Amino acid sequence: MSSIDRENSLLMYRLKRQLEELMAKEGRGTELVSLYVPPGRPISEVMANLRQEYSTSANIKSDRTRKNVQAAIERVMQRLKLFRETPPTGLAIFAGAIPQGAPGSERMETYVVIPPEPIGISYYGCDAHFFTAPLEELLKEKDTYGIILIDSSGATYATLKGRRLEVLQEITSGIPGKHRAGGQSARRFERLREMELNDFFHRAGRHANELFLPIKDLKGIVIGGPGPTKYDFAKDDYINYILKEKIITILDTSYIGEQGLREVMAKASEILRGVRHLRERELVQSFLFEIGHDTGLATYGEGDVREQLEKGSVKTLIVSEALDLFRVVVKCIACGYTEIHTVGKRELEAFKEKVQASQCPKCNAASLSIEKSVDIIDELAELADKTGAQVEVISKETEEGEMLLKSFGGIAAILRYAQ
Repeated sequence: MSSIDRENSLLMYRLKRQLEELMAKEGRGTELVSLYVPPGRPISEVMANLRQEYSTSANIKSDRTRKNVQAAIERVMQRLKLFRETPPTGLAIFAGAIPQGAPGSERMETYVVIPPEPIGISYYGCDAHFFTAPLEELLKEKDTYGIILIDSSGATYATLKGRRLEVLQEITSGIPGKHRAGGQSARRFERLREMELNDFFHRAGRHANELFLPIKDLKGIVIGGPGPTKYDFAKDDYINYILKEKIITILDTSYIGEQGLREVMAKASEILRGVRHLRERELVQSFLFEIGHDTGLATYGEGDVREQLEKGSVKTLIVSEALDLFRVVVKCIACGYTEIHTVGKRELEAFKEKVQASQCPKCNAASLSIEKSVDIIDELAELADKTGAQVEVISKETEEGEMLLKSFGGIAAILRYAQ
């Protein structure tokens, strides 16, 4: 297991790509059908509801809209018939007449999405756009993070999951202020205060252990508060070593309590994005180390990485989500001649037109066609899956991610053994 979840980055990349495609579609009216089926719902029950919706759509006044809605429902039902039961994470199907230009140019398109995580919504609807909100939610941060806000007056404990903040507990220290009582020497007062603060830190640590250790898959802990107290608490062994290793950042906040938590929430997206980027940085830095020290345990570039994948020597495949490449198989239907190209997405349509207008270099017949066109990340991931290699999709929003794309072509690998 790498520092990034083994399957998560690839699954989320695929979902993000599908959503971008769906959200770009627009119908001429309320003609695009969206269907969500939650886990466990019988397919037969969904089919019965769709037949009812088909009958209801006969009341639509516009001939064109009625025709397109009914055709979309038929498409959805056809795809639904391919499933004997609802997948464990649920199912989403989208269908509708998508304009290709002037009125009358509409083309019926159908999309099936099996979400990477369970969806708890049962939904059918028609609109000018596909309803993608439930799938968009899956792309949002779902991991749980612990928050400890602490100063000499007390501590606040909370969890942050996505945008949901839950206050778990607030405690007070009972430590008097810095003004000493009359008759006490400054040194004695300071020594007593340090002892009380140390006792409070131990108590605060025990509360942290009790609250956060039982949380499965806790991704990290944020420590905050006014002044230097939080650093003193974080650096020594007041909390369990497992939690201490999960400290991802120490923040300056003006307050503890509710106001301090609001400050953390304001910075939450930046913090959590930083956590994801930190994981990616660690992975790319590991690759760069192998390359820089010439250990033979890393390679890059489409050709070399593909060769190592086919040999089964890749431990971790690292690809940039900014890759906009397709692996295209061109075949002559007359003689069977085949050639393979890597083509950028923007050049794909022009490449297809060029192929159709070209002659086969083997038999000279004008019979070349595109047999297959697949996103290169999917194609390489399929090769990786055959040999159990991990696949990590890296953003380009960090310095290391941008370096991976610009200096190494966006395709790299850490190997199982030196080459």
